[in-house]
Amino acid sequence: MPSKLPKIKNQKVIAQTRIFAVEELELEFSNGVYRIYERLKAGKHGAVMIIPLISDDTMLLIKEYAAGMERYELAFPKGLIDPGEQAVDAANRELQEEAGFAAKSLTELKRITLAPGYLSHQMDLVVAEDLYPSKLEGDEPEPIEVVEWKLADIDQLLELEEFSEARSIAAVYLLKRYLKQKSR
Repeated sequence: MPSKLPKIKNQKVIAQTRIFAVEELELEFSNGVYRIYERLKAGKHGAVMIIPLISDDTMLLIKEYAAGMERYELAFPKGLIDPGEQAVDAANRELQEEAGFAAKSLTELKRITLAPGYLSHQMDLVVAEDLYPSKLEGDEPEPIEVVEWKLADIDQLLELEEFSEARSIAAVYLLKRYLKQKSR
């Protein structure tokens, strides 16, 4: 398996919208092969997804409109990291904006990617514990429904059609591992 990264010979934005930029990369691989790759270029600061634990046996989810699926989805709170902000600070801010709680304890679980072959987006998964009521104004177009979910019922959650986001599903498995390690 090659360990030397391809050389980027040329890099340019070939399409731009309000939200997305499509970038073209001209690459030269270590064996001399040239290829043109296209990728969706994400923002520089990344994003966070928060797994809020309201108690030892209950987590919080949110239900909000997902334009890509044209339906309401059940997921964990999430949002972009602002310039100069650390992932845990963004997690606490987004938790307040979307769920109406802040956390005294924030633990980073893992940085994940989604479709890294053509998308540069990265997201930090953060567990939020010791929650207390605290609301910040967010940018959501309508109030977000907050849903309490028992940890003992995670398998039923995974069966729901409206809980389909891969990042949320990955977060559930990482949460299970985190809680197992914590109980030792």
